[in-house]
Amino acid sequence: MPSKGQAGLRGEEATAKRKDAHLDLCATGDVEPQGNSTLLEDVRLVHCAMPEMAVDEVDLSTEFLGKRLRYPLLITGMTGGTERAGAVNRDMATLAERHGLAFGVGSQRAMAENPQLTETFQVRQVAPTIPLLGNIGLYQAVGMGVDGVRRLAEDIGADGMALHLNAGQELTQPEGDRDFRGGYKVVEGLVRAFGSRLLVKETGCGIGPEVARRLVELGVRNLDVSGLGGTSWVRVEQLRATGVQAQVGAEFSSWGIPTAAAIASVRRAVGPDVRLVASGGLRTGLDAAKVIALGADVAGTALPLFRAQQEGGLEGAEQALAIILSGLRQALVLTGSRNCGELRQKPRVIMGQLKDWLAAL
Repeated sequence: MPSKGQAGLRGEEATAKRKDAHLDLCATGDVEPQGNSTLLEDVRLVHCAMPEMAVDEVDLSTEFLGKRLRYPLLITGMTGGTERAGAVNRDMATLAERHGLAFGVGSQRAMAENPQLTETFQVRQVAPTIPLLGNIGLYQAVGMGVDGVRRLAEDIGADGMALHLNAGQELTQPEGDRDFRGGYKVVEGLVRAFGSRLLVKETGCGIGPEVARRLVELGVRNLDVSGLGGTSWVRVEQLRATGVQAQVGAEFSSWGIPTAAAIASVRRAVGPDVRLVASGGLRTGLDAAKVIALGADVAGTALPLFRAQQEGGLEGAEQALAIILSGLRQALVLTGSRNCGELRQKPRVIMGQLKDWLAAL
């Protein structure tokens, strides 16, 4: 059912209006509820007083979607579907191309409903070489089928497809989905179509070890745990909702598995051969180093770069990214690690609530 404010709008118009509302809220709104935590503060990397290396010896490169990244960083999918969203996508993709990062567009639901919006997701003109991820929600994929999802990837020249899981967001969204059946069957079909080019991701509530194991059993080889601690899409929808949905959304805006707990427990559950992205509240290079130490292959971030872009354009986002990359490099030097593989072998200290989460999971 459409919300009161969207009554009478066509589906694609309602989706576009929602996308711009999301951008407004993420740019300035309280979308990171106080008290939510990634639990990365409960991870301590151990200082190496004599690194015996030069900063220039640090090699942060890694493989993702069959391409080489200069840095293990993914600018995660945020938006698309409006003129403003298209500008954000082009700036973020330009940034990724300059620095050898991966980039993902936001949900392509808008272009599926209205192909005229496809250009707001097309970034190959500014990012011809980087790993590019398309994006669609699991329950939109149920409706459009494997061929429809494949077309979404082809139409933007994507190297792979992100299938996002967002039951928490949908339940709070006034016009959201309410039927969550058939998801694993869709994943099975998409694995056959995309193989190792499929990434299954959460959207801020986290993936736990049980779900991760089942996805891997179906053939999924790339997971983004996208845990609690950053932008709460439940909170975003709560701020758009009214009445009962707004009140219940407030109760669930801190729902989820913290990012640190999700990445450590999923890595333990699926073993070394699955590519793991850790996103959800990563704001600094030290955050990125911590999730890599816990088992991530790639760190994902979005909000700090988006807010910097909204305040200072591409140059503002460039400055914000420079701080993140410098912090990541410094963390490797100060742990005596020449690359991410060495960082994962270094000692680390797990404390507090994170220790409790890992024991429970």
